[in-house]
Amino acid sequence: MSEEPSNMYDEFRHGYTQASGVRLHYVERGEDNASGKRLVILLHGFPECWYSWRHQLIALSENYHVVAPDLRGYNLSDKPSRISDYKLGEIVQDVRALIGHFGKSEAGIVGHDWGAAVAWELARESPAVVWKLAALQVPPLAAWRANFTFDQLLRSWYMFFFQLPRIPEWWLGANDFAAIERSLKQTTAKRNVFTDTDIAIYKAALREPGALTAAINYYRANLSTLLRRRPGQSDASEELSVVRVPTLFIYGEKDFAILPETVRGVDRFVKAPYTEVRIKQSNHWVQQESPAEVNRALLDFFDRV
Repeated sequence: MSEEPSNMYDEFRHGYTQASGVRLHYVERGEDNASGKRLVILLHGFPECWYSWRHQLIALSENYHVVAPDLRGYNLSDKPSRISDYKLGEIVQDVRALIGHFGKSEAGIVGHDWGAAVAWELARESPAVVWKLAALQVPPLAAWRANFTFDQLLRSWYMFFFQLPRIPEWWLGANDFAAIERSLKQTTAKRNVFTDTDIAIYKAALREPGALTAAINYYRANLSTLLRRRPGQSDASEELSVVRVPTLFIYGEKDFAILPETVRGVDRFVKAPYTEVRIKQSNHWVQQESPAEVNRALLDFFDRV
C-alpha cells in the first residue's frame, strides 16, 4: 500500500449534484473544467464508496480533473427504496448526468466491480460520452455470460444469497459488519492493505440509513441481467455487445470472486484500441492492493494520444 501523507486527503473537494432524480455525493481533485483539463470519473463497487479511489484521486489529478462519486444507494448519495432503482441502466443515467454537471460532453470512465459493469454499459450504449474506458476486474456483460462456468457459479454464491430478503443485511451488518471486516482484512485481499481507518470509513458509509440494503439491491436488481443471454443470439458475435472506445482492462489474478477464465477474451468485445494489464499478486481490490501499478497503467493509458 502506498504511503500518501494524510494531509493529501484534505485537498479532496466534496460536492453534490442532482442526477436522474437522485442526489449524488462526489469527491473531486484537480483543477475544474475551467482549466481545460479532461474529466475522469471513477466508479466504485460493492461494498465501498468514493474512498476506494483515494490513491487514484491523488495520482490522476495532476493531469486530469478527477471525480469519484458515491454511486446511488451508497454513503452520502440518495438511496431510492425500490429494487428496480438499482438496475444498471439507472446507474448509467446517473453517470451521464454527472458528466453534464461538470459542463462536459464526455469523460474518461474508470470502474471497479459494479462500477466496472456500469462503465462497460455506458461505453457500449453511449460511446460519444466516453473518450476512454478503463475497467478493473469485471469484464463486459457479454464476456461474463460467454465465459460463465460452473466454477464461476460456485464463486458467485453470494449473488444468489443476496436475493433473500433481510437475511443478507442481518448477516453483513452483524457484530459491527464483522463479515466485511474479516473479508477485507483476512480472506479477500493481500494482508495489511486495509487499515483500521479504511475499515472504519467503509463501515461508516454502510451505517448511513438504507445504505446496506441499497448496496445489496444492486445484486437483486441485476442478477437476471448477469445470467441471461439475449434470445436467439450468441454474445460472442452479437454486434450490440461491442464497445467502440479505447479500452484498458486491469485484472488482479488472485481475485476470489471472478476467475481468470471468466475474463478470457475480453478483447473480442472491444472494436477499438485495447490494452490489458494483469497484476499477479492482487486480489479483487486491485486499485487499493496495487495502487502504484494501477496508477501507472491508468496514466499511461489516459496520457496516450
